[in-house]
Amino acid sequence: MQHARATLNKIFADVVRREGSGGALLAWPVVCGTRIAERTTALDFAEGVLTVAVPDDAWRRELERFIPQYLAVLNHMVAEPVSKIEFHTANRER
Repeated sequence: MQHARATLNKIFADVVRREGSGGALLAWPVVCGTRIAERTTALDFAEGVLTVAVPDDAWRRELERFIPQYLAVLNHMVAEPVSKIEFHTANRER
């Protein structure tokens, strides 16, 4: 099973890299996991910044703790480096 998972991860990373700047948006649900992906949405990726909508400030504060881990995984997958993740509450203007 571990070998299959590694192979699937490599295939997915290859697909994401081919997406160019859209790769970070495509990769977000895989990077953050199913539970978090169900409550968040990657909105935009520009100039190295991934913008993600979150339900409220509590979610924003909690997810900010994981930014270093998210960046590490994203940057192993994407062609264009992600330098920053910004979380914005869904009910507030950006």
